[in-house]
Amino acid sequence: MRVLFMGTPDIAAQCLEALYAAGHEICGVYTRRDKPVGRKQVLTAPPVKQVALAHGTPVFQPRTLRGGAEDDTIRALAPEIIVVVAYGCILPASVLQIPPHGCINLHVSLLPNYRGSAPVQWSVLNGDAETGVSIMQMDEGLDTGAVLSCEKIAIDPEETSGELFDRVAAVGARVLCETLPAIAQGSLQAVPQQGEPSLAPMLTKEMAQFTFDQSAAHIHNWVRGMNPWPVAWFAASSGKKVKVLSCRVVPSAGQAPGTVLAVKPLTVACAEGAVELLRVVPEGSKPMDGSAFAAGLRLKAGEAL
Repeated sequence: MRVLFMGTPDIAAQCLEALYAAGHEICGVYTRRDKPVGRKQVLTAPPVKQVALAHGTPVFQPRTLRGGAEDDTIRALAPEIIVVVAYGCILPASVLQIPPHGCINLHVSLLPNYRGSAPVQWSVLNGDAETGVSIMQMDEGLDTGAVLSCEKIAIDPEETSGELFDRVAAVGARVLCETLPAIAQGSLQAVPQQGEPSLAPMLTKEMAQFTFDQSAAHIHNWVRGMNPWPVAWFAASSGKKVKVLSCRVVPSAGQAPGTVLAVKPLTVACAEGAVELLRVVPEGSKPMDGSAFAAGLRLKAGEAL
């Protein structure tokens, strides 16, 4: 098919590469503007732009699609379909109506679950056993369009959101490439979303904090879901912030939340159960084992962390 692609980050770049490999004609690529990256603030092209330029495809980086400013350009590109993957700009009705096959979007959840910008992370934060990908026919709402195809993906109970995202991205690229020929043949029936929708708002650093008066299961999910960003953390009794990269749920005998139960490995009582803090990043320090952190503080069993 003749495809106009719209996307920005790594998952979108992976999907774009898959579309090239599948033999689709990419008539143009829309992506967000280049941004300063790193401590030196080097102006860097989005991953999608880098892929498109490597294939010699025209790239467009408008600030917005609203107001009809891009409508004539998109019509001139004459796409049969517009494919959107994590673009970051809203498509107005005037754009949605241009391609004969409309606009489709890859969303990394089983819609209507987790509409929004962080569906993979929230599926881990909530301790879900499965998630998935959905290809939907876009409308003017936020992730509200009818679903053309979907596929479930099991979540490992120890998996971080970063690890899950890598798997979800690969499945999403494959399902997208499987869906396009069916759309061209007219063999797919879009099904309206069923059930009560839930939202997956963008994560913030403030959200990442947890306390030991929460359950061990909740803390474990929080640590997995906030990895690789913004990374879950707690405030130690010293007032210093301690990030937690990995932990494990273990039983406790009902000790007060925050009580150190053991130092090898560093084990802390929670409201329900306990957690072994396997890898931590104390404020101002490098990543280390929880036991090394405990040794540095000379912690002993029975003390409060």
